[in-house]
Amino acid sequence: MSHTRSPQLPGPGPAPAPAPDDDTAPEEAAPPAPAPEESSPDAGAKAEPEPRPESTPEAEPEPKPERRPKAETETKPDSEPQAEPKSKAETETGPAPSPKAEPEPEQDPETGPGQLPAESPAVPTGWRTEHPAVARTVAWTVTGLALALVLFALLVPNDVTNLEFGRFLRIPAEGILVAALLLVLPATARRVGVVVVGVVLGLLTIVKVLDMGSYWTLDRPFDLVLDWILLDDAQSFMKDSLGGAVAQAATIGVIALAVALPVLMTLAVVRISRLMVRNRHTASRTLLVLGTAWITCSTLTLEIANVPVASHSAATLVENRVEAVSNGLKDGEAFKKEAAVDAFADVPPDELLTGLRGRDVLITFIESYGRSAIDDPQMGGPLGETLAQKTRELEEAGYASQSGWLRSPITGAGSWLGHSTFLSGLWIKNQQRYRNLVSGDRLTLTEAFRRTDAWRTVGIVPGTQKTWPEGKYFGLEHIYDSDQLGYKGPKFSWSTMPDQYTLKAFEELEHGKKDREPIMAEIILTSSHNPWAPVPSTIPEEQIGDGSVYHSLQKAEGKDPKEVWKDPSDVRDEYRKSIQYSVTSLVDYVAEYGSKDTVLVFLGDHQPNKTVTGADPSHDVPVSIVAQDPEVLEKVADWGWTDGLKPADDTPVWRMDKFRDRFMTAFGPAVPAG
Repeated sequence: MSHTRSPQLPGPGPAPAPAPDDDTAPEEAAPPAPAPEESSPDAGAKAEPEPRPESTPEAEPEPKPERRPKAETETKPDSEPQAEPKSKAETETGPAPSPKAEPEPEQDPETGPGQLPAESPAVPTGWRTEHPAVARTVAWTVTGLALALVLFALLVPNDVTNLEFGRFLRIPAEGILVAALLLVLPATARRVGVVVVGVVLGLLTIVKVLDMGSYWTLDRPFDLVLDWILLDDAQSFMKDSLGGAVAQAATIGVIALAVALPVLMTLAVVRISRLMVRNRHTASRTLLVLGTAWITCSTLTLEIANVPVASHSAATLVENRVEAVSNGLKDGEAFKKEAAVDAFADVPPDELLTGLRGRDVLITFIESYGRSAIDDPQMGGPLGETLAQKTRELEEAGYASQSGWLRSPITGAGSWLGHSTFLSGLWIKNQQRYRNLVSGDRLTLTEAFRRTDAWRTVGIVPGTQKTWPEGKYFGLEHIYDSDQLGYKGPKFSWSTMPDQYTLKAFEELEHGKKDREPIMAEIILTSSHNPWAPVPSTIPEEQIGDGSVYHSLQKAEGKDPKEVWKDPSDVRDEYRKSIQYSVTSLVDYVAEYGSKDTVLVFLGDHQPNKTVTGADPSHDVPVSIVAQDPEVLEKVADWGWTDGLKPADDTPVWRMDKFRDRFMTAFGPAVPAG
């Protein structure tokens, strides 16, 4: 008698294979076995019907070979042939994989393909899971730092003297507009946009840092076309002043900062943009409020501590920089036109400087000797006494003097620009003009002396430590640099030797020679060069020798510039002492070694930096003419200068480039009309 098999009642044979979603399925699932021909009634009575998986076909499966016990399967792995891998579609419609086939991981709709099902997710580990509060705090902190970094780039001024807290409370228009643009861009364009914005902000910050240094030393923004050469000079200055290790560390730090800023700015913009996109509605409302506030503050011209709340300083800086670069590129042509006009270019040599024939002319620059040294209350009193005393000493030696003011094209640094402006009669305000000047044929004051063949022209340049081919352009027949002056003593920060030694060397090498021809000497004194510490002391001339004596004097009396620069008042005091030392050394030399045929012209090349002068300094420097022969000063009597070494406050101020023509006119033929 045959029995009808119920597919829903399990028989005494092996249990059916688990459903695909059953997380209790064994690692190797056997194909479903058909129910036996006979089933136990008791088992059927006790067993509950098991629902089929939805993927199981309704059709009754074909009989399969009897499933072996697990133990037998494990001990006899080769007892059954290994099933071939099946595709997913075949698995769903056909037989289940063989016991040897690895089950394919299921796809969870929330986690995506290739991940564990939702019913058995991998337990996340890490500090974020273990410390969620700390993770949230860190996330908000990083976001806050990113926002602060972007605002810093947009709001920080490019002049260190303008660093005020109120400037960081402004609303930057550029930030609002760029954020709104990133918010509406599609994903691909936004990814490109955040990189561009981050790099631009990083470069903008670098330009502002360069401007800070340039404003502090030169009282002008950094010239992106012409000022890169000054970075090498700045490194040399730091090496001479603070030591090689400090200079090297500073150089590495600057390079690292220049590389890191664009990267950090880009990462900051990426984080902020992602936060805005995730919270699009909140970001849109915030930008709308900020934009409305900016327009309101701009319309009402609201200010905080005299600083407008509505800011567009970053855009203004970029606009000014683009204009400055354009003007810098055009300035070369303008300078060529200016240099081509020279009233003395065609004057015969025998007519040049006829009023000074037979006299020694010493044109001397005192480093950083500016008007602030005379006008500042802290410095002007002691220096004024020195100038008055030296004026009397000159008078006792038979000299008279007159002084005035010249306006230098530079302040803080760039002495060679001041020197070349004074000598060429052209306004040499940047490195490009200087290069064009020395590569041309413009007549300089020193070259005019050489062309006459009435003077031996020499240069005393102790600050020059490298080859100086431009010296030939300036008409100097022989140049004594730091190596040729014979100094065996220590450097005084940037200055290679004390001024007192420099003048003594000039006397021994040139001025003191017997039966010599008249000399025109350009002398550059360096003891008053930044950082103004340590300052040499004046010693008896017989003790100077080859300068070795300064080793012990520097250790005993010299001040450490790192200590001096901790207090601006100390810096100004040491600067004033250095100017007193330089003026004293020069006047003492002329009083001792000068004669009735000596004509001394000395001046400052530029003002010191803002640590000494304060904000918004003038570019004025004092200039004096000293001579024994009354005829010399009579030729400049109509200049309106002040008697003595200290010019009066109301003495006329000339631009420094006007001196050459006035001087050559006073001591030679008059400039033709037109």
